[in-house]
Amino acid sequence: MTGAGPGCLPLGNESDISSMAGHLLKVATKHLPSRYVASRIFIPSVAYHKERIGNREVVGFGLNGEPSYIDRTDFPMPAIRFKENSQEIITLREKEKDDWRKLTMDEKKALYRASFCQTFAEMKAPTGEWKSVLAGTLVAMSLTIWIYVWMKKFVYQPMPESFSPERKAAQFQRMIDLRINPIEGLTSNYDYENNRWKD
Repeated sequence: MTGAGPGCLPLGNESDISSMAGHLLKVATKHLPSRYVASRIFIPSVAYHKERIGNREVVGFGLNGEPSYIDRTDFPMPAIRFKENSQEIITLREKEKDDWRKLTMDEKKALYRASFCQTFAEMKAPTGEWKSVLAGTLVAMSLTIWIYVWMKKFVYQPMPESFSPERKAAQFQRMIDLRINPIEGLTSNYDYENNRWKD
């Protein structure tokens, strides 16, 4: 495949790409100690993952290049099979290389379940998870209300006297008497000659 985008080098065929990858690896091993390269590049990709996945067969690149299994409807191609290889599954895999009409329905299902945990119908089926989410939300809200009530009763001080209705009315009257903002503000709507609010 050839092609080049803006700021990209033109790509040749697969041999060119593999030779480029080999050249980059040589550059890395030339400037880094071989022990560092081996432990940083090769060990995590082989030994580490082999310990995690057991003898499951790696069948593809997967979602992000990691040999892991996950059921997803948007990317239904996991990198490894769901089950580890057993003698029964290995026997079925040999049998599936022949005519599939010779396989029974149970054997076909066993082969599918060895590779995949769920079908599309099972992945899309409602799980009822909304119930636990709703219950958790309601518990959190009620807990918040109880904390507020407790703090209102035991933590917060009583409101100052200036918040009482009488004090508020007195403060309001004082603003009128002092003619606060007489042009566009509060007292601009007050008729001082008749001692009442303007119509």
